[in-house]
Amino acid sequence: MTQELGPLARTLSVPYYEDALPAHDQFHAKRVRDIALRLAGDCDGSVDRDVLAASAWLHDIGRPRERAGAIDDHDEWATAEAAQLLAAEGVESDRISRLKHCIRAHSIRASSPEPETLEAKLLFDADKLDAAGARGLIRLACIVGERSGRTDEKYAVIDDASATDLETPDYPDIGLLRNWAQERVDMLYTHPGRRLGQQRREFMDEFFTQFAGEIGVTGER
Repeated sequence: MTQELGPLARTLSVPYYEDALPAHDQFHAKRVRDIALRLAGDCDGSVDRDVLAASAWLHDIGRPRERAGAIDDHDEWATAEAAQLLAAEGVESDRISRLKHCIRAHSIRASSPEPETLEAKLLFDADKLDAAGARGLIRLACIVGERSGRTDEKYAVIDDASATDLETPDYPDIGLLRNWAQERVDMLYTHPGRRLGQQRREFMDEFFTQFAGEIGVTGER
């Protein structure tokens, strides 16, 4: 194999994201790649940056199929699909094995294994950090929109039901975004990941304080 694994994975991943919605598209994959490599630069241990970058590009290639109902588990499907793609390109079996573990362990689903390698922990952290901070909150709001569109009904309201005199809805309010983001920050594995997560948590705390202040102003309801 003459091409580096990271750029190869980027090229191979692009067609899979053509039908992706914003929260899980190729831009999300790139952000995860960038965050993962940033965290890797602050780690004490040895990191295979090529395996890490490649797993970031390929980790969500199954999302569009899962959303369409063609597959049940995008993690499992992407793991197998990525392995086939890379094997066809002559990538060494041991590197494919390490990449497969990264992809399989990147999710917070109960069926996902715990990340055991440093590369897998960095991918996990980078993926979760893309759901925290300013851009992360926007991304989480996009996910709410995706789920609303899939069920053809509202998934959540972007307001605070406790601060209004309207009837409380049966679905979550803005607190859902706070809970999702905090849950992901609390699950981070690496020291640089937790450090960046704390910075983003502080911003989110300020954001939700500002949000509460805006909706609590007299006359704005």
